[in-house]
Amino acid sequence: MQNELNVSIAPHIKSPRTTTGIMLDVIIALCPAAIAGIIIFGIGAFAVIAMSVIAAVAAEYLFCLITKRPNTVKDLSAAVTGLLLALNLPADTPVWQVAIGAVFAVIFVKCIFGGIGQNFANPAITARIFMLIAFTNVTVSAYPIWQKVDTISSATPLAQLTDKSLPNLLDLFIGNRGGAIGEVCIAALLIGAVYLIVKKVISPAAPLAFIGTVYAMSLIYEGGDFIMSLGWIMSGGLVLGAFFMATDYATTPTTTVGKIVFGVGAGLITAMIRFFGTYPEGVSYAILLMNILTPYIDRFTQRKPFGGDAK
Repeated sequence: MQNELNVSIAPHIKSPRTTTGIMLDVIIALCPAAIAGIIIFGIGAFAVIAMSVIAAVAAEYLFCLITKRPNTVKDLSAAVTGLLLALNLPADTPVWQVAIGAVFAVIFVKCIFGGIGQNFANPAITARIFMLIAFTNVTVSAYPIWQKVDTISSATPLAQLTDKSLPNLLDLFIGNRGGAIGEVCIAALLIGAVYLIVKKVISPAAPLAFIGTVYAMSLIYEGGDFIMSLGWIMSGGLVLGAFFMATDYATTPTTTVGKIVFGVGAGLITAMIRFFGTYPEGVSYAILLMNILTPYIDRFTQRKPFGGDAK
């Protein structure tokens, strides 16, 4: 009997987990935040979410059709991109602006670079920054439907903290405050984060390093005030960004050490922008900058293959 030596390129481990399955888990994990956002902000939040998802899926379908590439809509990655973008936007964002942002995320950040796994930056994060630059109203927070406030003059939790005023921590936890659709209810975000960790879809290394770094920097900034520092953690889009965008497979490091470096770097940039920059929030910019550095982080943190070249 002839023995054959089969040689192939790593990895050699097969898994029943598919891209579609992973994306479905992410959608399930985002559902609590999406539902909470609709309850808090009303029909406007639903319209933004629906338009973003539909526009993202349609953009990928049409791109694949026009370029004669295999249709990748069924892997659900476009739906995840649309949902993440929507959760990063205020509920009163005009739907035509939402559609432009979703198309930009899918076409210019994802598909043009080769599709899922080939993009250098998180599509939802990049599209949000594009929209912040292109549409100034995206920077204005929406407020719960039961609050009668002036959305122009009312202070967001981050603005209150900048003025050394501590927001109500319970309001921050349950979402009784102004902000983007998916960032306001910390309780809903944590439910989704626990789901992803339990299902082993994400590693907690990057999110914990990200949040922990911002908390440590907040302690220094607030002179050791633990409660004020907790307010900085629960305000803005930190929890949403840490668990759902700083864990993207394609744009974040693959090694555990690399994930920690990524999280620490994103935390430092976020804190610097929050405390000393002109923008009140720095999560999106921090993640995008660290996305750009991901190939270098991977290069310096990856393990040397057994039996590989010493050089």
